[in-house]
Amino acid sequence: MAKKAVTFGEIMMRLQTPGYQRFIQADSFDMVFGGGEANVAVSLCNFGIDASFVTKLPANPIGNACVAELRKHGVNTENIARGGERVGIYFVEKGASQRASNVVYDRAHSSISTAKTGDFNWDAIFDGVEWFHFTGITPALSDDAAALCLEACKKAKEKGVTISCDLNFRKKLWSREKANQVMSGLMQYVDVVIGNEEDAETVFGIKAAETDITSGELSREGYKDVARQLVEKFGFKKVAITLRESISASVNGWSAMLYDGKDYNFSKKYTINIVDRVGGGDSFGAGLIYSLMEGYSSEEAINFAVAASCLKHTIEGDFNLVTVDEVKNLAGGDGSGRVQR
Repeated sequence: MAKKAVTFGEIMMRLQTPGYQRFIQADSFDMVFGGGEANVAVSLCNFGIDASFVTKLPANPIGNACVAELRKHGVNTENIARGGERVGIYFVEKGASQRASNVVYDRAHSSISTAKTGDFNWDAIFDGVEWFHFTGITPALSDDAAALCLEACKKAKEKGVTISCDLNFRKKLWSREKANQVMSGLMQYVDVVIGNEEDAETVFGIKAAETDITSGELSREGYKDVARQLVEKFGFKKVAITLRESISASVNGWSAMLYDGKDYNFSKKYTINIVDRVGGGDSFGAGLIYSLMEGYSSEEAINFAVAASCLKHTIEGDFNLVTVDEVKNLAGGDGSGRVQR
């Protein structure tokens, strides 16, 4: 029987300009669905995990299309509440070379941001579940959404479920001060935390020494120090930090570190020619969750997660549509990209 995981958050309609057009050039948009925790659920399903995505969507044709898209990828949608006004939207203008990508949100008053206690039966949702995942985006949506995250974490912990959180600070959703206040309260329930070079500093004021993200300079010792401080502050069992070296919008160095309170494991590093960066962090989180659920060692887990995310950067859309075997092949050293016949 497949292992069970639950993710909770917002799924949105993504409208992207064709190719690398700027917003001012576009007279049409390509549409897909995506969102942090939904992306993780799809990845986990591709890896053979029974993943359930919990959210609230309007009872209209757009909400129905969103549910249908999730079901197409094997995601369990039975715990999606229906109601509210709308599906949130975000617009993407894909960057290239020295021009950064740009995201514009249109998500105010989305159904999930207006969800309330009572929309979800967490006791039933977590029956037989091994893992619960959410991100820092969800509690940023509204005070009610933050309260629902806390409610879910308490019930998951009560039922012995492992909890992970990707910090995912979004400055367009809330302030550093509000993020620190709310996320600090949630972290006491979290077993595995995921962040990048900015999240720990922005949300908790924990900074990596000798690191300048704009110059692409990363210090391994600095990240070890950040991970150690996070464990000391919140008691996490594991801290994963993604290390992105932004050479340009088109080319990134990509690796990560996993700290288990004793050992620091650094993955191999990939140089990626990016097709679509959106969802890259979610694919890393899903790879980490899957490998830890399957009992991989810390070294195996961090290398699987980074390889999974490396592949996602080559796929259009939010979802990481790869298999366990494809990830293992890359993690094992086959990054040639040769045609598979």
